[in-house]
Amino acid sequence: MAKTKRAFFCRACGNESPKWLGKCPACGEWNTYVEEVIQKESGAASSQLVRPARTQPQKVSEIIQSNVKRIDLGNSEVNRVLGGGLVKGSLVLLGGEPGIGKSTLSLQIALADNGLKTLYVSGEESAQQIKMRAERLGVGNEECLIYPETLLENIIAQADETQPDLIIIDSIQTIYTDLLDSTPGSVSQVRECAATLLKYAKSNGISIILIGHITKDGTIAGPKILEHIVDVVLQFEGDNNNIYRILRGIKNRFGATFEIGVFEMRGQGLVNVENPSEILLSHYDEPLSGIAVGAAADGLRSYLIETQALVSNAAYGTPQRSATGYDMKRLNMIVAVLEKRVGMKMFQKDVFLNFAGGFKISDTGLDMSVVAAIISSYFDRPIAEGVCCAGEIGLSGEIRPAPRSEQRISEAARLGFRKIIVSGYLRKSLPKPPKGIEIVYINRIDEIPKAIFG
Repeated sequence: MAKTKRAFFCRACGNESPKWLGKCPACGEWNTYVEEVIQKESGAASSQLVRPARTQPQKVSEIIQSNVKRIDLGNSEVNRVLGGGLVKGSLVLLGGEPGIGKSTLSLQIALADNGLKTLYVSGEESAQQIKMRAERLGVGNEECLIYPETLLENIIAQADETQPDLIIIDSIQTIYTDLLDSTPGSVSQVRECAATLLKYAKSNGISIILIGHITKDGTIAGPKILEHIVDVVLQFEGDNNNIYRILRGIKNRFGATFEIGVFEMRGQGLVNVENPSEILLSHYDEPLSGIAVGAAADGLRSYLIETQALVSNAAYGTPQRSATGYDMKRLNMIVAVLEKRVGMKMFQKDVFLNFAGGFKISDTGLDMSVVAAIISSYFDRPIAEGVCCAGEIGLSGEIRPAPRSEQRISEAARLGFRKIIVSGYLRKSLPKPPKGIEIVYINRIDEIPKAIFG
């Protein structure tokens, strides 16, 4: 029997130490070291499990460049976030909060009519539970194999036997290897299993999708090195009380990370939302104050979103500031600029901000729509119909151009908006606007009231 030793691992970065440390010397986090029992021979045994062929170094000029062939997963939104499809032999990590729909999305990919032989490994659900969900989602891929297993050695052996095109593992925290004595989900187990699966994917050309749990801090559970090992990291976001979900790329070695995919959770599973503007804009019988429409851009996708603001008299000495789906520090900055540059007495007002659909917004190009909604609620006066905004607010009160303004203008024109307010710095760079929409150029924040109420 192999000798064992005790070691301490950092839960944040996976750094190993022979003794407990209060502060991790690698990442600087406090109280993250946990004790685990590991085998001295684990590294040597792991290399025998999956041994890739030996390669020789090459000169850069001698390397033959080939086009990366992408696999169609049968889901347009997932393909969009991945950059056009899944790369053969890649390792993808999908993370999200409990109940957000990670297992539903992965099972839909496995059951989609994509012509891929898929091995769906479940460490959390039985085959009967997966069958119940599959009947609700609909089976379009008869080559999907359900394999309830948690032992890594059995999963590798089954993959060698079936030779699938795609392996989905739900989840990486439930998988363990006999080479280590620590429990499943521990730092050493997650790191060893992920490294072994990476070697297997690269050496056999089989794409693998791993599902990862999320901690209470919103980060993927396990060592941080897990995100460094994989090729792609996808984050599944949304509110459990809301029907809309966003798939966002955090890391992608084969494409850009600014793309998003939008889904709607229904009884039959996650449905692709091809046009997010339709779900993010509300239609009211009469104009309401405190509501503005902003033209947003996330990656190559542009959409319009409704911004809602409520400004009321402060009932207590300190006014409240509350934002849903928006950075609180940026809201405080915008309120301070309004008070300084426009002369609005915001120190006596409570300000509440919300975006339709429960979306989390990080686009600075929506600053102007936030300002427009606050001004509309402050004066209790609705914004003119058919007006939307796109611009960034500076501390001096200047209006800066929003990234990809041309795409935002085209989306506003497509949805029938008559006027869009943008930065005056774009006056010379923008081409001729689409038919039916007027572009209003402003340079300072104090010009917004006249533009939105005129």
